[in-house]
Amino acid sequence: MTQKATVAVIKTIPEKVIADTKSIMIDAGILDALPRENTVILKDNISWHFPFLSANTTPWQLEATVQCLQENGYAEITAVQNETVVTDAFKGETLNKYAPIFRKYQIPVLYNFKKEDITWSTYKPKGETLVLHKIFPNGIQIPEYFHNRSIIHLPTVKCHIYTNMTGAMKNAFGGLLNTRRHYTHSVIHETLVDLLMIQKEIHSGIFTVMDGTMCGNGPGPRTMIPVEKDYMLASTDSVAIDAISAKLMGFDPMKDIKCIRLAHERGLGVGDPAHINVIGEDISNVNFNFTVGDNFASKVGDFMWFGPMRPLQHLFFHTPLVYFFVFGSYFYHDKIWWPFKGKPLMNKIYRDTKWGRLFKSYPE
Repeated sequence: MTQKATVAVIKTIPEKVIADTKSIMIDAGILDALPRENTVILKDNISWHFPFLSANTTPWQLEATVQCLQENGYAEITAVQNETVVTDAFKGETLNKYAPIFRKYQIPVLYNFKKEDITWSTYKPKGETLVLHKIFPNGIQIPEYFHNRSIIHLPTVKCHIYTNMTGAMKNAFGGLLNTRRHYTHSVIHETLVDLLMIQKEIHSGIFTVMDGTMCGNGPGPRTMIPVEKDYMLASTDSVAIDAISAKLMGFDPMKDIKCIRLAHERGLGVGDPAHINVIGEDISNVNFNFTVGDNFASKVGDFMWFGPMRPLQHLFFHTPLVYFFVFGSYFYHDKIWWPFKGKPLMNKIYRDTKWGRLFKSYPE
C-alpha cells in the first residue's frame, strides 16, 4: 500500500498571517503529532544573522507557532539555537526579531554550543545509516536534550547551492550535528537522510511550519533574490513538505532533490507529490520557475567538495586549514555581498513590499 502524507498550504496576507498559520497547523495534524505532555523544541532557521527575508525564519512564522502551541495546551516550549562557522546565533535572533517574541511568550532559549545549556553524547542509531558512521567513526554526537522531546522546524521556501532547495530536512543539520558538520558536505543528501532517521528515533514528534511569504530565488541559502509569494505551509511529514516546497519552486522533488528521493525510498516520508494530499490552496499549476545559479561560495565549494580537489578535502576541511575557507566565506558574505547587495535589497523590500513593512513593524 502506498504511503500517503498531508501538507496544508494557504495563501495569506500580513493582516491574517498569524491566524492563517495557526489554522494550517491544526489542519496539518499538529495536535495528533505532538503529545502535549512532552516539551516542544522550536528550531528556527538562521541561515544568516542579517535580517534578510527569505533566508531566515520570519517573526510572524515564529509567533504564530508559539501562539498555536500555547493556545492548545503545550505548556513546555523551548527554543534551541545553533551557530555555524559563518553565522552568529545571538546576532541572528536579535536582528531577525526573535528575541522580543521569546520574551513576550516566556520561551526559554538554549544554545547547543554552550556546555551549561546542552551536553552532547554518543548516539548509536537503531537503523542503518548511509554515511554518518563513516564520517564519524568514533561515534555520532547529538544533543542529549533532544531525546524524548518533540521538535518543530521553522524553515523557509528557498533554493540552496548544494541541495537545490532547503527546508525541513536540512533544518535539522545545525541543531543535531556539532560544529564538525562541515565534514559531511560532500555527502550532504545522504547525511540529511541519516539525520531524519535519527530524528524519528529520538523525538516524540516532528512538525514543520514553513514560511513562503517571501521565497528565496537564486544561490541560497543567503545570496538570493527574495520574491513575494504569500504562502505558508505545514506538515507532520518533513519529506512531504520539502517535496511540495520544491515543486512550488519548479523542481521535480524525486529527480532534482536527491535527499527527498532517498528518504522516500527508505520509508522516512513521502517525497512523490502524486502521493501527497495538499489541503487548502490549489497549487497544482503553481510554478515559481526558480533557479539556483552560482555565487563565489558555491564555485569554491563545487571545486573543493565535488570537483578535482575532492580527494584532498580531508586536508582542507579536517585540519586548521579550514579556517582559511571560513574566513573567505565570512568576508564574502558579510563584508561584500551584504553591504553592497543584500542590505540595499532589503531596504527596497522594506519600502516596496507588504512583508517588508510587516517585518519593520515588529519590535526590536
